[in-house]
Amino acid sequence: MRLTGGPLAAKGKVIIGTLGRSAGGPYVAAYDAVTGTEAWRFYTIARPGEPGGNTWNDLPLEKRNGGSVWTAGYYDPVTNLVYFGVAPTYDTGPLRNPIGKRGITNDALYTDATVAINPDTGKLVWHYQHMQNDQWDLDWMFERHLVDLTVKGKSRRAILTAGKLGIYDAVDAATGEYLSSFDIGIQNLVTRIDPKTGRKTVNPDLIPGDGKLKVVCPHAGGGKSWIPSAYNSTTKILYVPSEETCMSMTPVAEGERGGLSTGIRFSIQPRPDSDGRIGRLQAINVETGKTLWTQRTRAAQSSGVLATAGGLVFGGALDRFISAYDETTGDRLWQTQLTDVPSSAPITYMVNGKQYVAVIVGFGSAHASTFPMLTPEISMPPAPSSAIWVFALR
Repeated sequence: MRLTGGPLAAKGKVIIGTLGRSAGGPYVAAYDAVTGTEAWRFYTIARPGEPGGNTWNDLPLEKRNGGSVWTAGYYDPVTNLVYFGVAPTYDTGPLRNPIGKRGITNDALYTDATVAINPDTGKLVWHYQHMQNDQWDLDWMFERHLVDLTVKGKSRRAILTAGKLGIYDAVDAATGEYLSSFDIGIQNLVTRIDPKTGRKTVNPDLIPGDGKLKVVCPHAGGGKSWIPSAYNSTTKILYVPSEETCMSMTPVAEGERGGLSTGIRFSIQPRPDSDGRIGRLQAINVETGKTLWTQRTRAAQSSGVLATAGGLVFGGALDRFISAYDETTGDRLWQTQLTDVPSSAPITYMVNGKQYVAVIVGFGSAHASTFPMLTPEISMPPAPSSAIWVFALR
């Protein structure tokens, strides 16, 4: 087992997800904050005979894999629930086609799902699967925003999250009931979202594993990926960093190793209609799903986004620039080039009445290794280094 997501402290426990292979698969575990004693463990691969166990195409437990939890969880004191995202599987071959057995599906719970767990007991309270039978490595692993939405005239406390496709789902934070979705416009895979359940219909011509080349947008490195969006709860505006890319899913020869067990290899490419700009920062009203503005850049986005009460939005890109944008118009108000790639979420804080913005740089993130080939003229630092940059706001 490996740990790549940060720990979550809640209700006297330290709660963390795991990734990798082990007996029974990855899990979310809670440890007593004082003693370190394990309090509970929730396995993220549904087991035969248990709820969701019939969604793995009748595979025995030892043949089920994936379902890693590689980002930090979230705690809501209102619902007394912790929320984690669960990754897909790379062993997609045995799940590609349903076996046609009554009561058995190939949805593969709890992959690409939000799971809501009682932190006191470790019991699953609800789950919502955002994407069934993910054959493209398009994780729904990323940040979960707790938001208050007006739905049919009533206020609903919701979990809002997106996968690599850049489709955002809102589900009720207490029950997991599907509420709504919006698409930021960077994908070509999902053709329909059921307005009652949120279940996605995909273009069947883009399912890999039939020996034919598929071009799917975005690339598995993510349109929307691990770099987090920012939410302004007053204006209900979400600021989303993403990349405009596609991937060729090329069949590999028999015996050749591919990215997924359906027998394909990923390769990144620009969108067919690309004007050369890869990075995208987008402001969206979460209640209407309408885009207020989009700022597009040649360099891929590489940092999380910070939205401030003063009306500024900060974000960084692979060209090593960090920029400040007007939250209303998207106009770039300020930028400066750093020593290395901004690779964290910027933060802001105050000391003695003065406000500061800080960001960590360092060439080591997935974005820094995935997207530079699309912009070869943007040079990467010859000697990767790490640093903290801090700016004072006047």
